[in-house]
Amino acid sequence: MQRLSLTRAYASAPQGSFLTAGQPIHETHPHKLRPGEITPGISAQEYYARRQLILDSIPDKSLVIIPGNDVQFATNSVFYEFRQDPNFFYLTGFLEPQAALVLYRENENNMESIFFVPGKDYQAELWDGTRSGPNGAIEMFNADRAYPFSEIYSQIELLLKDAETIYMDTFPAKTSNRLPSFFKSHGQNVVKNSLVELFKKAGRKEYKSAVALVEKSRLVKSEAEIDNLRIVAELSSAAYNKAYATGFRTEGQLQAFLDYEFRMAGCEESAYLPVVAGGAHALTIHYTRNDDLLHDGDMVLVDAGGRYGGYCADISRTWPVSGKFTEPQRDLYQACLNVNKECIKLCTASSGLSLHDIHSHSESVMLTELKNCGFTGLTQRQLHVLYPHYIGHNLGIDVHDITQPPRYAKLQPGQVITIEPGVYVPENSELFPKHFRGLGIRIEDDVVVGERDYEVITADTWKEIEDIERAAEGRL
Repeated sequence: MQRLSLTRAYASAPQGSFLTAGQPIHETHPHKLRPGEITPGISAQEYYARRQLILDSIPDKSLVIIPGNDVQFATNSVFYEFRQDPNFFYLTGFLEPQAALVLYRENENNMESIFFVPGKDYQAELWDGTRSGPNGAIEMFNADRAYPFSEIYSQIELLLKDAETIYMDTFPAKTSNRLPSFFKSHGQNVVKNSLVELFKKAGRKEYKSAVALVEKSRLVKSEAEIDNLRIVAELSSAAYNKAYATGFRTEGQLQAFLDYEFRMAGCEESAYLPVVAGGAHALTIHYTRNDDLLHDGDMVLVDAGGRYGGYCADISRTWPVSGKFTEPQRDLYQACLNVNKECIKLCTASSGLSLHDIHSHSESVMLTELKNCGFTGLTQRQLHVLYPHYIGHNLGIDVHDITQPPRYAKLQPGQVITIEPGVYVPENSELFPKHFRGLGIRIEDDVVVGERDYEVITADTWKEIEDIERAAEGRL
C-alpha cells in the first residue's frame, strides 16, 4: 500500500489510449467537462483531497466503508432513474451503481483509497452501457487499488485483520438494513448479510458512523461547490421567471414547464419531486400530487429547483394564478417576504448565530408581521399552526444536505443554507381572519454564509410583488 501523491491528483488518459467510462468524462463529453474534471465543476484533484481529508482525520488502523447506491426497481423490470449515494458521490464522483469505497489508514505513511466497482462484462454492457471497470477506477478516478465488486468480501476480510476502528453504518449488533440490502447478491458471490456476519466474526472492534464522519466535511463548501450552486441557482431562477410570464391551466403543466426549462437551460434534472400547489393545496407543506386545476383568484405555491453537477437548487415562490394579487394575498405575502428578508440579513458567521437562532428570530418577526395584518391575540401555539416548519436547512449535493444538521452550531463561512419562512392559514378555523383562510405562502432562497456578509444565490428569482405582477403582464 502506498500513499497517493498529489502528482496523480488529476485524472488523465494514458498516452495513446482512448478512454471510455460508465459516465461522462472530458475525452467523450468535452461539452460537459473540462480537462481534469470528474463531474461538472469538480476536479479529480478535489475528489482526491476530500478522501485524503477523511484519511487524515481518522486514527491509525481505521477502516471506512462507504457504499454507493444500487438500481431501484418500480416493478420487476422497470427501474427508477439512478441517483448515486451522496456521501459516496462526494468522495469519488463515481456515478455507476453497485460500487463501494473503502478507505484504510494503517498509519500516517500508509493510507489508501480502494474502489469496488462493477467488473467489465460484455453481456452486461451490451444491455446497460459501458462500465469503467477496475482499471478505469484507477486511471480516471485515482483509486490506489480497485477490484470488481464481487471481491469486496475477501478484500475487507484481509483489511479487518489489522483494523481496530470501523466506520460504517450498519453495526453487527443491530438489524439496520442499509448495508445488508446494499451488499446483496446480483449474480455475484456476495450474499445478503455476508459482510455483517464477517464483522461479527472479526472480534472486538470499535464501530463508528461513516455518514457522520463524511458529513462533517460536507458542511462547509469549497469554492468549486459554491460555483456549482451559483450556476444551478441561476438556471433555476430563469425558469421561475419564465413561469411567472406564462399562464397554466393545471399544476401538472406548471411542473412539466419547470422541469423542461431546468433541463433546457443546462440542468441534469429536477433536484427533487416539486411542490406545485394551487389554492388550498398549499396548506399541505409537501404536496406533490400536482394533479389539480389552477384557478384565477387562487395563488400557487411552487417549491422546485434544478440539479447541476450533482448540486441542488431549492427555491420556493408563491404567486397569483391570475398574475395579480388580491389585497389579502398582497398583505399576507408581504408579511412572509418581510420575514424572509429579515432572516437573510442574519446569515453571517460574524453574527454568532446558529440556524436555530435564526429560526427563533423568524418566529418573532412572523408574530409581529401577522399581528400587523390583523391576526389579533396570536399565541405562540397558534403561531405554530400558521408557521409549522423550520426556517431552513443546509443545501448542497442533497436538498437537505446532511442527515443530522447542526442546528445549534454557529454558522460558518462557506455553509450554504436555505431561508424559507411560510404561513399557512387553515380553511375552516375561526381563530384567524376570514379573508386569509385557505392561503398558503412560502418564500425560499438559497444563501451562502460569509464571514461578515452573505450571498443570496437565488436573488435573480423575482419575489417582489411589483416584479411578479410586471412579469405576468405580458403573458401568452
